[in-house]
Amino acid sequence: MTVPIGTRTFSYDALPGRIEFGVGALSRLPDEVDRLGATKVLVITDPSTKAIADRAIELLGDRVAGVFTDIELHVPIEGVERGRTAALELEADCLVTIGGGSTTGYGKAICLDVDAPLVAVPTTYAGSEMTPIYGITSEALKQTGRDLRVLPKAVVYDPSLTVSLPASATGPSGMNAIAHCVEALYAENANPTSSLLAEEGIRALATGIPGSIRDPEDLVARSEALYGAYLAGAALAVVGMAVHHRICHVLGGTFGLGHGDVNAVILPHAVRFNQAAAPEALARAARALGATDAATALFDLGVSIGAPTSLAQLGMHEADLDEVARLVVDPPSYNPRPVDVRSVRALLEDAYHGRRPEPSASFATASVDP
Repeated sequence: MTVPIGTRTFSYDALPGRIEFGVGALSRLPDEVDRLGATKVLVITDPSTKAIADRAIELLGDRVAGVFTDIELHVPIEGVERGRTAALELEADCLVTIGGGSTTGYGKAICLDVDAPLVAVPTTYAGSEMTPIYGITSEALKQTGRDLRVLPKAVVYDPSLTVSLPASATGPSGMNAIAHCVEALYAENANPTSSLLAEEGIRALATGIPGSIRDPEDLVARSEALYGAYLAGAALAVVGMAVHHRICHVLGGTFGLGHGDVNAVILPHAVRFNQAAAPEALARAARALGATDAATALFDLGVSIGAPTSLAQLGMHEADLDEVARLVVDPPSYNPRPVDVRSVRALLEDAYHGRRPEPSASFATASVDP
């Protein structure tokens, strides 16, 4: 059959899951657990969210079978194995994660080997609670995968749980969420639905994150930021990742840098790297930011919210950039502009020094479908 010019062609996998969103939504956590028929809950949390976890544990009452708090950045396999052992020994029939991306990551990784549904209560803007994507670090390499078993059955978004998040975490976490949106816009399997989610997510985050930093207790701003993070996760959940996330996973899993921080640093440079290869996608990103150039707007947003802007700031050693570039392209993954060691090394050089991407810069071009 001849397809008429101008008609749309795309695929979209709508993922299952339930969302409870709103100030005070934590009070509905027991209902979500009951909806799953669970009676032996393993609560997974870390010390920084103890006060919130204590409230959730009180709400859940005798449904709680145990609490696991052995959380480390980048989800090392050793910690995951301890969590799996705890879940199996308790015969947990539900996992409830309370915290940021690492905490959610533990819950997901445990679900790979424990037949129990996951309920997520995010306290940052990581967005991973919306995706079937997991990551586990082993032997200094972070490996990611996609499996519907790790997708939370329910997510409880309560903006009031984020008011204690300091500016030093709010800014980078928000930039991480924006990165999810940006990569969703130029993903290999981007589609009209995911792109709408991503563009609206950028707009909400670009408004909500600065407002949350100006006044951490502004629940309107916190709600807008968390709404943006939800959209970011929902967009990334149904498409793939590209060079930005590949670089961030190497910098985190192999070199131990914080995930939110490296997202804040790398994103403007990854956008500049892909500008000529994905002009329509990045024009949408710029529009959502209220700007004409996405790369410079993202860099300036990072500066305005106090997020880190250079790898040097994060303690990265310049001598290690060659190894980062090698790991990023071995093996090469999808990206709108083809990647090689030399081009990625140049991107990393700019990111190391924190150079502001300029709109007048010249870019290498690549031919891609819009």
